[in-house]
Amino acid sequence: MKTTDRVAALDWAAIATDLNAQGFAQTGTLLDADACRALAALYDDDRRFRSTVVMARHGFGRGEYKYFANPLPKQVAALRRALYPRLAPIAQAWADAIGITQPIPDRLDDFLTLCDAAGQTRPTPLILRYGPGDYNRLHQDLYGEVVFPIQVAIALSRPGEDFTGGEIVLTEQRPRMQSQAHVLTPAQGEAVIFTTRYRPVPGSRGTYRVNMRHGVATVRSGQRLTLGIIFHDAT
Repeated sequence: MKTTDRVAALDWAAIATDLNAQGFAQTGTLLDADACRALAALYDDDRRFRSTVVMARHGFGRGEYKYFANPLPKQVAALRRALYPRLAPIAQAWADAIGITQPIPDRLDDFLTLCDAAGQTRPTPLILRYGPGDYNRLHQDLYGEVVFPIQVAIALSRPGEDFTGGEIVLTEQRPRMQSQAHVLTPAQGEAVIFTTRYRPVPGSRGTYRVNMRHGVATVRSGQRLTLGIIFHDAT
């Protein structure tokens, strides 16, 4: 099945409901095991990447990740291009609700043109690799003034078989409340779609912004690889 068909076959009504209700959604299987292994195998081919980040050097946690160079691998580019128009209407509705004036075009190419105009020209899709004892501190993936408010992580490894631990952790901070955490363990090939920075939440005095962060719990054993699809490029 083609990537576009796989993305189209997801339950987008349920995904939209979950994103609006809680700031994240799990898709069920998006990529099969062969596709996951093929993407994971790219990690050792440095020609595919523009930079490597060793997380401990920057206080981000432990482990490392690599940002793909242009041109993106065919599968990665296809996923980014197929997912964007499904998420753009949700992203625009969120921006409207919380008063963000940055437009969200219907087409990925038009959105990347906005990034280019803001000096954000470096691609941001990436693969993250964690081993025993590795983790990722809570953070937000902001690379410049232009931000797409939703991003995607696709599990390339099998939880409980290839690795243990390493759960995705999402936190949200509502005004005058303590933070709430969500802990997710996506299956191999499953995507988690989640808030990049803010999402709208209705309250007694109107709609307000909920600030969300994401990270990865400590991997106890094995090796965990994840494909990250971020739609805004970096400066």
